[in-house]
Amino acid sequence: MSLILLPVGIIAGIVSTVGGLASLVSYPALLALGLPPVTANVTNTAGLVFTGVGSAVASRRELKGHGRDLLMIMPLTIAGCIVGALLLFAIPAATFQKIVPFFILVAGILVLLPRHIQVKTSGEPVGFSMKTLLAWIGVLLVGVYSGYFGAAGGVLMLSMLSVISTAPFAEYNAQKNLALGAANCISAVMYAFQTTIPWHLVWPLGIGFLIGGLVGPQIVRWLPDRLTKIIIGIGALILAGSLFMQAY
Repeated sequence: MSLILLPVGIIAGIVSTVGGLASLVSYPALLALGLPPVTANVTNTAGLVFTGVGSAVASRRELKGHGRDLLMIMPLTIAGCIVGALLLFAIPAATFQKIVPFFILVAGILVLLPRHIQVKTSGEPVGFSMKTLLAWIGVLLVGVYSGYFGAAGGVLMLSMLSVISTAPFAEYNAQKNLALGAANCISAVMYAFQTTIPWHLVWPLGIGFLIGGLVGPQIVRWLPDRLTKIIIGIGALILAGSLFMQAY
């Protein structure tokens, strides 16, 4: 069973770093192996820590010069994920299973809307506006969501950064990978104190995530952005429909 998770992790790691939908692959795979929804989520989050490591190494070129941006994005994301991780164990598992499809549905719709995730010319002024303020609040809420569940959290984070950032897609995508990698790390530590994490499943999944995290940023550099988003968005809608039928 564990060996199956290695290729699952590789594919999920690539999908995560390219478009923010690792759980499009890994979460249903863990459910298919018989894990309860909350256990599958905890296992997935612990494995995703490795994606953050791999993508940070592979995206050094894109991250260069964005220290100030990360000093804003990461604290908000981490603070939110702490709240979300606490909520995971305060909300009944049955409720969790019923609301997850709607989270993924929203993320799928967002990734298919060109105006949410768009490439801007580096140096283009954004300026302060209510829209920008709401986007920063959105970063905090994405952190909460990522700590609670996280599936398609990367898509939601990309939609916020597309409003805030003046950088090209590849660069704010790299910021997303690093911020959510840190959030997943914090969440995994908190989960470990509140439940038993099946580490025998985390390790093969995590190794796959690490490999995928190293490969994904290379793909982002040459793959057409719009094509990637269409594929991932449609996949998210299919996953949301499948999980909806299982839950209801």
